[in-house]
Amino acid sequence: MTTDLYLDDLAPGQVYGSGEVTVTAEAIKRFADAFDPQPFHLDEARAATSFFGGLAASGWHTAALTMRLLVEGAFRPAGGIIGAGMDELRWPRPLRPGDTIRLESEVLEVRPSRSRPAQGLAKVRTTTLNQHGEAVQVLVANLVVVRRPAGA
Repeated sequence: MTTDLYLDDLAPGQVYGSGEVTVTAEAIKRFADAFDPQPFHLDEARAATSFFGGLAASGWHTAALTMRLLVEGAFRPAGGIIGAGMDELRWPRPLRPGDTIRLESEVLEVRPSRSRPAQGLAKVRTTTLNQHGEAVQVLVANLVVVRRPAGA
């Protein structure tokens, strides 16, 4: 069982994991058809002659899968995963059909708010890794996290 984490529970260096999901060619094409209909996301033959050299998931598909794994993973801020902005979003290599991905989320910084004492910000780097341990996405986000209520 995973416990909700308050800002007061977080410290730089803490690392949280996630479950896994395997991506299929059909899922890549479905997402691309709806949200990013470029040939290298939709058609194996055209993708083979593209920059990617084969079918590749949209970076936004990778981001959506990352969000799903994050919500279901061990890093569970009290009040939910509420983004205040991103410092970095990179896709160092493509997500391919048959890849199985998982997350590692590392707390980089924790800052209580001066103007809103009931909350603060946590800077978290979430790396989406394929089955070979290679990063397919790196996201550094600033998250709004509530503080532990007085007396709790």
